[in-house]
Amino acid sequence: MTGSRRDHLMEVARDLFMEHGFHGTGIDRILGEAGVSKKTLYTHFRSKDELILAVLKQHDSAFRNSFMRQVEQKSSEPRDRLMAIFDVAEAWFDAPNFFGCVFINAVGEYSAEDTPVRSACRDYKKQITDFIIRLAKDADVKEPKVLGDQLSLLLEGAIVTAQVSDKEQAVWAAKSAASVLIDKAFQGYVKVA
Repeated sequence: MTGSRRDHLMEVARDLFMEHGFHGTGIDRILGEAGVSKKTLYTHFRSKDELILAVLKQHDSAFRNSFMRQVEQKSSEPRDRLMAIFDVAEAWFDAPNFFGCVFINAVGEYSAEDTPVRSACRDYKKQITDFIIRLAKDADVKEPKVLGDQLSLLLEGAIVTAQVSDKEQAVWAAKSAASVLIDKAFQGYVKVA
């Protein structure tokens, strides 16, 4: 029962943080929507910042693993998996609870370099980029790190564009640019300095 209360509290907090921001979501609102007392909160977390960090770490694992699994299930062909990154992102953008990337949003609210929140966000982004680089290696392109970094940057831009302005445009632009980069990578182009 204790674990499930903690999980429920984190789930409610995550949803509120995603929709209203970290600073825009007060402890009282989290407690009210979760239906728990302050005593329950402080049994599991010493502070709101500790709750935020726990939410980010839990979301990192759940979202990243789901994203990676969906990309890998789209195709067994390495090139198609690289393009599938943007198909999976498109489905995410169309979800009714899409409020952008919680990690990008967190960095916007916790911009100091040395915070645990910023570190958790950086770790998540690195793992996503490493996954894309691994897909590029599996595709046996000449410079997988270059392609992985480029596709990761496209994904980040698509996420922000989908959140801020136009989801369809974000997906179209990212897919068309990714296609060009992937084609070039298969031709073995050399990185521009």
